[in-house]
Amino acid sequence: MHHANEILFSLFIVFVAAQIGAEIAQRLKMPGVVGEIAAGCVIGPSLLGWITPEQIASGTPLDVLSEIGVVLLLFSVGLETRLEDLKKVGKSALLVGVLGVLLPFAMGSFWAHSSGYPWDKSLFVAAAFVATSAGITARVLQELGALQRVESKVILGAAVIDDILAMLLLGVVVSLQGGKGFDVSHLLMVLAGAIGFIAVIGWGGSRVMRWNSTWLDKPSSVYSPLLIVLALCLGLAYVSTLFGLAAIIGAFLAGMIASETRQQHTLEQQFQPLLALLTPFFFVLTGSKIDLHQLANTDALIALAVVTLIAIVSKLLGGFLGALSLGRIGAAIVGFGMVPRGEVGVVIASLGLAAGVFNDQMYAIIVAMSLLTAMVTPPVLAWLLRRSVGSTPTQESEA
Repeated sequence: MHHANEILFSLFIVFVAAQIGAEIAQRLKMPGVVGEIAAGCVIGPSLLGWITPEQIASGTPLDVLSEIGVVLLLFSVGLETRLEDLKKVGKSALLVGVLGVLLPFAMGSFWAHSSGYPWDKSLFVAAAFVATSAGITARVLQELGALQRVESKVILGAAVIDDILAMLLLGVVVSLQGGKGFDVSHLLMVLAGAIGFIAVIGWGGSRVMRWNSTWLDKPSSVYSPLLIVLALCLGLAYVSTLFGLAAIIGAFLAGMIASETRQQHTLEQQFQPLLALLTPFFFVLTGSKIDLHQLANTDALIALAVVTLIAIVSKLLGGFLGALSLGRIGAAIVGFGMVPRGEVGVVIASLGLAAGVFNDQMYAIIVAMSLLTAMVTPPVLAWLLRRSVGSTPTQESEA
């Protein structure tokens, strides 16, 4: 049972730590998200212990706020993304999404097998290398005012494709554990349902809202449009989980639908206080989930360095090759934008630990890899975006 005073104190600790971390990072010319993740590492169980493993476990108040925070973040990103913009970069997004899954999966599985894991368990380990954390890249792009760049559209489109493919791969590797086969027809049904959900909601919802959004003005309260689209965001976030997709995909689609309304700019302004309050919880909790004690030996640190290098190079290469039509700098921006694993890698690592695929140390290595990719990417991405100013690709120039 969580006591109200303990919950309030933990909320206070996390929120203040996030603000201090973000302020320090920004003074060091780095995106605030880096400071928030680092703050989580400092106040988490591994160092100061101001928040405990029990407080950040699944279903706790902090965890729930963290999930709401990332859902609202992706909704706000969708609010600045129109369907027509994504359609213009469809080919590049598809290439980035596919290559950004296949290369990390192949390199991760060969590394795990060479480290002594049998092939079925190696494929499970490799699944943690696959899925991009759209929330971390989206926050960086939003902080830098770069969401309207063509590279950002490619990254966001590829992240949706990435999530679908990662979901299918995870289904395959889970079914292979213990030497069992997998049901191809079931996986095809899941794939069809996921694609159908995205197509119907993303395409159909955007068209309906484009035709007529005046009904949002009919309720009398000035905040009625905001409350209505918030309900849409939470509803679609839930429905997307029923199709095996991450909740953030549904939230992103809800934002894209809302971007077609006449109230788009008003909604963006009204959303800012919610984001300022809730998104820091997600990034601080992401940083707090690393167990540094499991990494306190040379072998573990070497393994972590190798795993992180594979994770970065494989995603960067996949994104770069898929986005070469944007030029080298544009392709590099897309490649680095796809690198963060964040909470996705943590979730897969948790599943692997629960299934007995690997031990506590390998779990800590996978989680640390996920967090390192989340911390390394933002400053590099910010540098690349600043370097490309003046030669920004336009929507029309993308093939």
